[in-house]
Amino acid sequence: MRPRTASTVLLATLGLAANAHAFTPAGDDVLYDVGDEAFEGYLAAAEGEARGTVLIVHDWDGLGDYERQRADMLAEQGYDAFAVDLFGQGNRPATTEARQAATRALYEDRERMRTLTLAGLAEARNQGAAETAVVIGYCFGGAVALEIARSSEAEGVAGYTSFHGGLGTPEGQAWPEEVPPLLIAHGGADSAVPMSDVTTLTEELEAAGATYEIQVYSGAPHGFTEFGSDRYQERADEKSWAAFLEFLDEVL
Repeated sequence: MRPRTASTVLLATLGLAANAHAFTPAGDDVLYDVGDEAFEGYLAAAEGEARGTVLIVHDWDGLGDYERQRADMLAEQGYDAFAVDLFGQGNRPATTEARQAATRALYEDRERMRTLTLAGLAEARNQGAAETAVVIGYCFGGAVALEIARSSEAEGVAGYTSFHGGLGTPEGQAWPEEVPPLLIAHGGADSAVPMSDVTTLTEELEAAGATYEIQVYSGAPHGFTEFGSDRYQERADEKSWAAFLEFLDEVL
């Protein structure tokens, strides 16, 4: 296992950001079924003995090289990482309309959202990933991670993290009395998820007695961790990634 140093994290982050278009996956695509539907995830195994598993939930464009890069970064830090597929094999929507339709279908069917996410976690374990896990997500995936946290349906999950994700609690849901620790990374300039949602989430988590940390990064827009995009903010990405690695160190 490579040593988990700040310089290692920084170089990995900067290197992937600068060479996003030259990315070559180090892990393996994994075909699996949920019921009679086919899905395609991505597994990056830890270098050395795994410290735990990180389940990565993709953004609204489906599982792509961005999630693969993050999985490979985590494998280098000693974690098994599995990027789950919630849209189905070959379904990687390319237009705004298609992405909205794909995510809307799951927002309107929360049971399916949870079923597919937990099926991905089960597949990661079937592939030999460590039993104890942390669930994380980006944008849409962040909302999914919090959905799983509220449901209390996941076994062997030690924590949850949302990177610039949706923070609202759907009508009819509430935070349970016992929930694993949470880390929320949010952009102060996020126009898609306003600070009022951060305030509301804070009040809900306080009322539930949850252990949580919410970090807000000044000037960071929605999607601030996305390598190569016009929304990418290096400072917020580096700080949130370092905070996440510290979180993993605490809970796994």
